[in-house]
Amino acid sequence: MHVLKKRGWELPDSAATPENLFIERRRLVKALAAGPVLLAAPALIAGCDGDAPKGTANAAVTKADPSAGLYPVKRNLRYRVDRSITSEKSATTYNNFYEFGSHKSIHRAAQALSIRPWTVRIDGMVEKPFDIAIDDLLKKMPLEERVYRLRCVEAWAMTVPWSGFPLKALVDLAKPLSGAKYLRMETFKDPDVALGQRQHWYPWPYVEGLTIKEAVNELAFIATGLYGKPIRKQNGAPLRLVVPWKYGFKSIKSLVRLSFTDKRPMTFWEAIAAREYGFWANVNPEVPHPRWSQARERLLDSGKKVPTRIYNGYGEFVAGLYKGMDGEALFK
Repeated sequence: MHVLKKRGWELPDSAATPENLFIERRRLVKALAAGPVLLAAPALIAGCDGDAPKGTANAAVTKADPSAGLYPVKRNLRYRVDRSITSEKSATTYNNFYEFGSHKSIHRAAQALSIRPWTVRIDGMVEKPFDIAIDDLLKKMPLEERVYRLRCVEAWAMTVPWSGFPLKALVDLAKPLSGAKYLRMETFKDPDVALGQRQHWYPWPYVEGLTIKEAVNELAFIATGLYGKPIRKQNGAPLRLVVPWKYGFKSIKSLVRLSFTDKRPMTFWEAIAAREYGFWANVNPEVPHPRWSQARERLLDSGKKVPTRIYNGYGEFVAGLYKGMDGEALFK
């Protein structure tokens, strides 16, 4: 008898949104976008936008984020997990975003960030450097939804439905030269808006990096939406990296620049404390942080502590990237 064994990251089929409900949800969103119905339901407007106050008119919501009509997008069922999806409230009110402060309740402060206009710079070792507006970029990208686990280096975890596109699609658009070995990513710098950037002991702007092989791995994802809506500012609007096999600080928020290089970039936290927050930062329960164990993680909604999995449960996708590179450094 052939027995099918579930993989560690799989979600039961019963936990996925049924197709008929998904289609009906899309029909509702399209109906709301038509105008008259939406104007009659201001509470729904605020719910779709995430940043707009109740009673905001449709035109104001569109102005705040013109991409709102793109969501929800179809879920890619290849990427399943074995945990319940974290509540939207938890995932959008318990956040790290040091540009706006070092506390977890930065979701209010992050609303000061203006996400339109927003331009992304592609440069470095590419055929031709270019700038592209976020909405023009979205038109070129294959949007989908993926449910991923996220594991913070601080030993808490959540499971959320990101919308966006594979990072590989953006790499292909950039057309890097053959000698490029790394992708350096940079967020905005505006201390007049992001008051945390006035803390001069941090090396602003926030910088992160991946190898090209990591960047084109199928798991690497650029998130532009969350919970079937445009991604909220506190979660990294309008463009955020998601690399679920690494600790969360690698998933840089609010990207404005991607540079291809043959030199390994010095990342934000590596520059501050390389012993604690290294370049690789792959999840491993057997390699503790210098100040706490990584063997277990706390789930946001329930507070329950569960065992941490190596590569956050995504080893079958990414372990091959590190073949022959054994050592604790890969997990710090």
